[in-house]
Amino acid sequence: MPFGQIVIGPPATGKTTYCCAMAAHFAKNGRKVAVVNLDPANDILPYKPAIDIADLIKLSDVMESLKLGPNGALIYCMEFLEKNSDWLLKQLEEIKDKYILFDFPGQVELFTHNSSVKTIVNHLVKADYRLTCVNLIDSFCCGEAGKYISALVISLNTMLQMELPHINVLSKFDLFKKCKTTAFNEEFYTDVLDLEFLLDHLQADPVFKKYKKLNESLIGVIEGYSLVSFLPLNIQDKESIQTVSSAVDKANGYYLIA
Repeated sequence: MPFGQIVIGPPATGKTTYCCAMAAHFAKNGRKVAVVNLDPANDILPYKPAIDIADLIKLSDVMESLKLGPNGALIYCMEFLEKNSDWLLKQLEEIKDKYILFDFPGQVELFTHNSSVKTIVNHLVKADYRLTCVNLIDSFCCGEAGKYISALVISLNTMLQMELPHINVLSKFDLFKKCKTTAFNEEFYTDVLDLEFLLDHLQADPVFKKYKKLNESLIGVIEGYSLVSFLPLNIQDKESIQTVSSAVDKANGYYLIA
């Protein structure tokens, strides 16, 4: 019964850095681990992938042969992987005794407007993988109310689309305390409580004031589902990494066999 993490999140949130640090953390604690790179745009890796999508299809080749831009080529690559999921499953058979970190691309449309990633993950679930989705959000978004609401909506959308045990993480949290534009304390942003206060804060901004009804509706949806919360992560802090690791293990059941 293999276990693993589906590591996702918008671009530049630190997914690859997370995979590298978490793999090192697991290895240090005696857990057999492998990292699988499924991001065609990630051609410079700080880790040695056990499986690399570049061995199946290359983003640069797709862009050149089909005359597509980066985003279009990325979607093509993921759809190609979806159609060739047997290749991935066959590769995984060789490392089925290891805990797997799946490093996915960060383009949001892959999780909101395209079914390829969801289908790929479903194939893994059918292959009896016990997975937790780890969604990374840059803590920089806490500095602006509008960006934070956007992050909440993206996180909720992803949770509903992926239909997996899910952990949302505010990455680069060591920078949170250095941010001078946050209006509330860290618990407000991690626990996602009392968003009405955030709405009041938005009303003071002339740019967002005219979108009052939209913001009220978005906050209503977020609070209505009451699903989104975050764990803070400072990748340089071992205790912080362990906290996230423990939460993931509880979510996918790994702690029961550890």
